[in-house]
Amino acid sequence: MIPMVDLNLQYHRLKNEIDSGIRDVLEKCQFILGPNVTAFESEAAEYLGVPHAVAVASGTDALHLALAAAGIGPGDEVITSPFTFIATAEAIRYVGATPVFTDIDPQTFNIDPAKIEAAITPATRAIIPVHLFGQPADMSAITDICDRHALLLVEDCAQSFGAATLGETMTGAIGSFGCFSFFPSKNLGCYGDGGMVTLASAELADSVRVLRNHGSRQRYHHHVIGFNSRLDEIQAVILREKLKHIDEYNANRRRVAKLYNELLSGLDIVVPYEDGKCVHVYHQYTILSDQRERIMKELAEQQISSAIYYPIPLHRQDVFAEAYRDCSLPVAENVVKNCLSLPIFPEMSEEQIVRVANAIKNTFV
Repeated sequence: MIPMVDLNLQYHRLKNEIDSGIRDVLEKCQFILGPNVTAFESEAAEYLGVPHAVAVASGTDALHLALAAAGIGPGDEVITSPFTFIATAEAIRYVGATPVFTDIDPQTFNIDPAKIEAAITPATRAIIPVHLFGQPADMSAITDICDRHALLLVEDCAQSFGAATLGETMTGAIGSFGCFSFFPSKNLGCYGDGGMVTLASAELADSVRVLRNHGSRQRYHHHVIGFNSRLDEIQAVILREKLKHIDEYNANRRRVAKLYNELLSGLDIVVPYEDGKCVHVYHQYTILSDQRERIMKELAEQQISSAIYYPIPLHRQDVFAEAYRDCSLPVAENVVKNCLSLPIFPEMSEEQIVRVANAIKNTFV
């Protein structure tokens, strides 16, 4: 079987280092907000080129706490993409604000800057672009819109750790907040849930730290109503070790994508787009084809995994459908009918890549 991602293989390559670090945590019995969390925050901030990084319990919490720290709440609107995991919109609703969905670019699948300004109203407070599948959004255009309309820019970097845009600037270092997920399958993933908020502002970083720890700076002294959203020491050990290898992991994902592109050329499918202006880190390798069901069937018969990310755009999800019944976003609605993600992970062999490509070719014979 060729899986979507092989976490077991990656673990065994780092087993000695990870197991040793975990044993050290177990011996010292400091499990919450300990020295590994502090060290990981510092190391991640240095890697990403940001002044502050605050580790939290999940990528969803990262988005939630960023919006809460910014004071966004009831009556506010936040513009974002309809083609992403629901966590992006959930976080907006958690603070009582209203998601405003605008259509996506048909090549990158990221929010289309050309569609954003028409959605801005006096209630608009922020824009959350999602760097989907590891492809940076058009941050130059989005930053310009935010500057002209005095809007907060919150980057959803759940799938883009190590991706870069605007020269060599990392995603997460462009907006007021960068929000990362360390879900196990991510480019930088732990062995449970985990997340991080990156910031330039020391004041906002302090606010996120207080919010993640029950609204407290000092034990049993609570200044605001906060949350329980702390990355634990064991996950920090794993992330610190994997962070040492993230450039290698992302380079190998690009290697896999490059070979896929070569092997799939000439077929009636659309391979992922790169404009040459940014570094795509291929959290997913997602194609478009009107033969999706046939391709999935052939892959399954040859014991090859595939997945649809995402089958339903957010404005058509049951939880939002009634409120957005008059919302028409044709590009996103078309992409969800034809998108298909293929296996991709740093350790994927050339033989495995060829097997996947040949199975796809079989559907066009």
